[in-house]
Amino acid sequence: MTEEVKANGLDQAQAAQPQFAIQRIYTKDISFESPNSPAVFQQEWKPEVKMDLDTRSTKLDDNSYEVVLSVTVTANAGDQTAFLVEVQQAGIFTIADMSDQQKAHILGSFCPNTLFPYARECISNLVNRGTFPQLNLAPVNFDAIFAAYMQKRIEEAQAQQAAAQSQEA
Repeated sequence: MTEEVKANGLDQAQAAQPQFAIQRIYTKDISFESPNSPAVFQQEWKPEVKMDLDTRSTKLDDNSYEVVLSVTVTANAGDQTAFLVEVQQAGIFTIADMSDQQKAHILGSFCPNTLFPYARECISNLVNRGTFPQLNLAPVNFDAIFAAYMQKRIEEAQAQQAAAQSQEA
């Protein structure tokens, strides 16, 4: 009987441990456009490259979340768009037994960081298939982006609280 109690206690202790698992990583959407070809191929290649990032997460069930990292890369040669690439790289992640703050950090930083190399490879391949010179995107510090996002939310909440207090006075 004591072994059964110990086993149950062990199971409960294991169940309380934070859990994280990658269930699946997949490409949700891909788009490649070269609107000014072939004229853009006849110009000197000195592009201005711009990258935009966006993430979103959706709760699928109690412990499963879909995280989608959207990466848009635009290369302009002079006043013409050489190419525009959009990739939505997604993953299904199991996250359990974590505080809301830990869960937010995992969804807002760790998961996008996991997805980015897949999106970067997809973009590089698409640009290469468009016969443009190789494009290697620099790594992204998702921890810094997430920290800035959280700081902005805190400042907005403080501003709303201050506005509410001034209206009451």
